[in-house]
Amino acid sequence: MTDVPESHPRHDSLVTRHRIEEGVERGITSRQGLIAQGRGEAFDYLLGEQTISSADAAERAAAAQFLVADHPVVSVNGNVAALVPGEVVELADATGADLEVNLFNRTEERMEAIADHLREHGATEVKGLTADATVPGLDHERAKVDSDGIAAADVVLVPLEDGDRAEALGALDKTEVVIDLNPLSRSAQAATVPVVDNVVRAVPAITEHARDLAGADRETLETIVAEFDADEALAAAERAIREGGDD
Repeated sequence: MTDVPESHPRHDSLVTRHRIEEGVERGITSRQGLIAQGRGEAFDYLLGEQTISSADAAERAAAAQFLVADHPVVSVNGNVAALVPGEVVELADATGADLEVNLFNRTEERMEAIADHLREHGATEVKGLTADATVPGLDHERAKVDSDGIAAADVVLVPLEDGDRAEALGALDKTEVVIDLNPLSRSAQAATVPVVDNVVRAVPAITEHARDLAGADRETLETIVAEFDADEALAAAERAIREGGDD
């Protein structure tokens, strides 16, 4: 499966599956991540494996949120590290965001492996290893964060997120950008900006929008943020899944 011809009708899906498999072999992704990947892939199939227009609008709003933020942070778990390591580094560079590793199945070995993997893809600093702060209301390892990272962030990108931590971060009044292919998930429902798209498309798209908006004044960015309607974006994604096609 390491050499999938581009002509194969399932090329993109098969390549992402292989990245997750390789992540497990490298100790980056947990075995549970395989299940999570399959669940997301099912929703992507129903979306036509494309970025629908409401998702593109969300990605533009996400970029604007990052550009007006005082302290944006990109949270990275095992699946994200396996699927888009270089892409999250590019996003952080384009927006001035920190990268922070955060895991449910947390071990020091996995934390170090993911941090090293991100550095191999160009990251100069990776947070999450200090874990000198906690997110209130969580009784598992994802509660552990860095005091100068997610704990201090005003905007957090939480791709492929657990619903309970998304809700807990929302309770701290942080602006959350969530990438989740299921518009009915707790994570997407809790988000300030729910991006219903595949992470392999969404992260580069947010970066591209951020670069396009880099010269915009603050008023323009704040207008983009204010005009984005999270409820309508979720409703549009659900319609696309139930009815097929884009609005």
